[in-house]
Amino acid sequence: MSESVTRQHQDILHITSPGRGMISITREVSNILLSSGIRCGMLHLFVQHTSCSLLIQENADPDVQHDMERFLSRLVPDGDSIYAHTAEGPDDMPAHVRAALTATSLSIPVADGSMTLGIWQGIYLYEHRRHASRRQIVVHISGVVHISGM
Repeated sequence: MSESVTRQHQDILHITSPGRGMISITREVSNILLSSGIRCGMLHLFVQHTSCSLLIQENADPDVQHDMERFLSRLVPDGDSIYAHTAEGPDDMPAHVRAALTATSLSIPVADGSMTLGIWQGIYLYEHRRHASRRQIVVHISGVVHISGM
């Protein structure tokens, strides 16, 4: 006999980015989900910074990542003279704009103990600064855990 119990799990994922670009965090998030024991529910990610973001994006063709960067570089160029906030370098204000245009949080349904990502989808931290940065992502999972023998 088994019983279902609602549970919440929270963890902090620490990522060191080498600089601007997309870093796959799908495996790390999946490992946190697995350790939570939650089988059905919702996984929520929140990055605690204003110059990086989170994306669900294609994980099969690396050209997608390069094209995203080329597009954002054209849309939000470093060192543009319209920015007053320049004390932290020519890439800082553009990084804030990039984060505002993308996402700082994601919600992903959980079914059968796995994220319900599509076949070509992966989760990425998108670093918008040019230099290496230490980033924190809050991973919050709520849902049902099946307990045997109750």
